[in-house]
Amino acid sequence: MNLMLNFDGLILLLTGLTAIYMIYRFMERQKNPDTAGIWNIYYMIGFLVILVAGLLLIIFGWGALANNFVAVVAGLIPFSLATGLIAQFYPKYEKPYLWLMIIGLVLIAIARYGGMVSFGKIVYPIFHAIAGLTIVAVPVLVCKAGDKVKNGFGLVAVGGILIGLGGMALAFLKAGKQLLFFSSDVVMMILAPLLLLMTLAYTYGFMKGVKK
Repeated sequence: MNLMLNFDGLILLLTGLTAIYMIYRFMERQKNPDTAGIWNIYYMIGFLVILVAGLLLIIFGWGALANNFVAVVAGLIPFSLATGLIAQFYPKYEKPYLWLMIIGLVLIAIARYGGMVSFGKIVYPIFHAIAGLTIVAVPVLVCKAGDKVKNGFGLVAVGGILIGLGGMALAFLKAGKQLLFFSSDVVMMILAPLLLLMTLAYTYGFMKGVKK
């Protein structure tokens, strides 16, 4: 165990508290017939994983990122949020998109637990790119339409961009390469603040951007 009792630990704790707040808010929305919907469940799953991932990092340190279980479950963050956006704004595509994300998660698990490094280098970026692009594109499109959300909903896309940068940087490092100036030291230095900024962007976008 490598308990984080430093700046990163504090930032991850704040991230977890924000995730708890979001889980509570989505639970309240689900209780209201006017705001209830399957998308609230998807969003709650995403923030629950943010909470659990943050706690695991606080308890075990950054070494937890190398754990197969953590790496696979972390995929639920973009996968569930992306599926929630599709379910909320493009409901007729929800089921096929959900199956696509499930297939991606299964393939990533097979690659991680089977030690299939080359296979993982293919499936991991493909499915994470699909989910990431969804999280960025859907808020932009619905904001442009303007009939379902306020402009603040665009912050959800910002959250998608932030976590996408962090994910890409980690993926490059794992492959033994470096993305732009994101060296190992730089990635470890910015990862915790990046997770907090991502969560705050999602919080503002989902709470302030959706029209009641």
